Amino acid sequence: MGTKENNFLKKLRATFRIEADEHLRAISSGLFELRKKPDIQKQAAIIETLFREAHSLKGAARAVNLTGIEAICQAVETVFSALKRKETNLSPELFNTLDRTIDAIADLISPPDRDGTVPKKEAVSGICRQLTRLTADEHAAVPESKAPASQSDALPVTSEKGAPKDNDIDMPESELHGRSPSSPGSAEEKLALPETVRISKTKLDSLLFQAEEMLSLKLTAAQHVVDIQDAKALLGLWRKEWEKIHTEMREILQIIDRKEQLNDALQTYLQSDRIKTFFDRNQELMHSFVGKLEDLTASMERERRSMGGMIDNLLQDMKEVLMIPFSFMLEVFPRFVRKLSHEQEKEVELTIMGGDTEIDRRILEVMKDPLIHLVRNCIHHGIEKPEERTKNNKPSLGKITIVTSQVHGNMVEILISDDGRGIDPTLVKKASVERGAISKDEADKLNEQEILSLIFRSDVSTSPIITDISGRGLGLAIVQDHVEKSGGRISLETSFNKGTLFRIVLPLTLSGFRGILVRTSGQFFMIPTSSVQKAVRIKHNEVKTVENRETIQLNGHALPLVRLEAVLELPVSRNHGKDPELIYALILGSAEKRIAFRVDRVLGEQEALLKSPGRQLSRVRNVSGATVLGSGRVIPVLNVSDLMKSAMKERADTPGKVATKGEPAEKGKNVLVVEDSITSRMLLKNILESAGYQVKTTVDGVDAYTTLSTEKFDLVVSDVDMPRMNGFGLTAKIRSDRKLAELPVVLVTALESREDRERGIDVGADAYIVKSSFDQSNLLEVIQRLI
Repeated sequence: MGTKENNFLKKLRATFRIEADEHLRAISSGLFELRKKPDIQKQAAIIETLFREAHSLKGAARAVNLTGIEAICQAVETVFSALKRKETNLSPELFNTLDRTIDAIADLISPPDRDGTVPKKEAVSGICRQLTRLTADEHAAVPESKAPASQSDALPVTSEKGAPKDNDIDMPESELHGRSPSSPGSAEEKLALPETVRISKTKLDSLLFQAEEMLSLKLTAAQHVVDIQDAKALLGLWRKEWEKIHTEMREILQIIDRKEQLNDALQTYLQSDRIKTFFDRNQELMHSFVGKLEDLTASMERERRSMGGMIDNLLQDMKEVLMIPFSFMLEVFPRFVRKLSHEQEKEVELTIMGGDTEIDRRILEVMKDPLIHLVRNCIHHGIEKPEERTKNNKPSLGKITIVTSQVHGNMVEILISDDGRGIDPTLVKKASVERGAISKDEADKLNEQEILSLIFRSDVSTSPIITDISGRGLGLAIVQDHVEKSGGRISLETSFNKGTLFRIVLPLTLSGFRGILVRTSGQFFMIPTSSVQKAVRIKHNEVKTVENRETIQLNGHALPLVRLEAVLELPVSRNHGKDPELIYALILGSAEKRIAFRVDRVLGEQEALLKSPGRQLSRVRNVSGATVLGSGRVIPVLNVSDLMKSAMKERADTPGKVATKGEPAEKGKNVLVVEDSITSRMLLKNILESAGYQVKTTVDGVDAYTTLSTEKFDLVVSDVDMPRMNGFGLTAKIRSDRKLAELPVVLVTALESREDRERGIDVGADAYIVKSSFDQSNLLEVIQRLI
């Protein structure tokens, strides 16, 4: 195959992978619905859809010469055909086999260069045999029609160079448009164009960006109207003054006409027609100018309204283009839950409701990993094993529910719940104190809900060991960070032995927002209106000092009052607004935690478009981006979540130690690496030394323990499967040694079974990282936490 043909086939197969993924999602979703045992009519409709999806996937695979996938789809199509004809029944075995088949096809459609392997004929044949056995008793191997198989059902004939011949690709026109074949209809139906098109999300993002940029034109037009109105107001003031002086000049001219008490020279000059003509002409010009300005103001106002309406409609249409249903993402969850629960030896049923709720695709992309993490937590931490559930008088089958719904018009709510063991506040409190997230005195002052909210801290986890699944205390902190970056909020409810519910509220779209413009310390800032509970004006004598902190009363509750300029570390303002008797403040936060931020002035609310600060400033504390006012001025948009954290953070009364210029940095911690593989040993050594650690290596447990008895180390990173003494034995020996008992131990191993993980906990390892999911950033995060 020539280079041009080869490149074309690569592009074709890349397109096929996108289409195949859509078909697999639809099949997986359909199987999920069939498991709910719907009524006969709905069941038949679902099976018909599944049959068509399998048939379309088969045709698409044939078009790109993927005969293995085509053969599997033919077998899947046969199973669904048998279900349509009621020649076979739905059964757990059928569902499990089809689930495994979908997983296998998903692996096969992955780019072949991902792992350097290609599907083997034996693997494809094995899958087909499993599917054939499902309907073997009902003669499932016989084609649907008694007639000989048509060319469209046969494997494609390839040319000598392996490329499919043009006349070998037999795909109906409807299939080319992404529709499954149906019974023959009218000529108009056959020639009808598709109602949908597939377009790159990169192109959509570009279109939305350009549409959003037009919002600045709308704001600029509005600013021009304001400027013209200001000019008109100034002209109005000048006109009043002019009318006063014009009247006085008329009186002077009348005096001149009477020739009263004026010397001859002045009288001659003032009697000249030039002055009178000037005043009369000036009056006419002023009236003409005022009329023109009024016409221009009215025209600009009409243009502003017209342009604003068109831009609003364009933006709304673009938002709707980017809105996709939650089901698009949720379709991967049944397979994920099935696989993870099997690995954890737990029985879990997943229920999904409200998948048709639509949300901005960009938000959905940001929230995919956090939602997966929450569901993983439900399985790993929440749902108990069948024997434990039975012992606690609960059904052996655990339940996880995902519910999405639209609330408050422009917000969407996601509820993720399980009926597991719940979260124990006592364990959260203990873990928070032990890991230094909060002091014991502070913890004792918190109520139960405040204690539970500590699980969103980056260093808090109730897991007894760090693994690739959980225990780092980072997951929920990252979830909260993603939620807040998307302009949302997250909370939780839990009950012992009954379960846990996470509640996430997100905006429907990221495009544009309304913000409140404020001024403090001589600078302007914008705060999203959605995060502002109230704007208040209070008198100075209403500010009270409690425990050396300023507070105000709002609806009978005391709220802390902080200066925005202090939180942003700006110079303190001497002039706090036009009115020295009043203080301006914005109430930010939620019902659980509210803070009043004092500003110099609240200048009003307006539309705004959030601009990303770019890679160089990808994470600036207290700032989420910037916006451009109609006047062209660039204004920082504040991150309310960061503001709340900064305001609540206690500041030491005395400044902390600051390193003087030229003072060397703290000497790197000493780490002992125990690994028998020279490749893995050098890799770990390089990663740790690049991060600033002092590293020494040993080849097995005996060598390591001998080294530990003569040298001092801050942490041990060890493999498990080693000669003489393995990692489990080394960890147990360290824990039994009085001098080494507190030394942190991280096990990095290829052993990933549940029994091996539990053994790692039993011998006293602080972390257990599986090499198959190894990520150097995770390793460094774990080490940083432990030492």
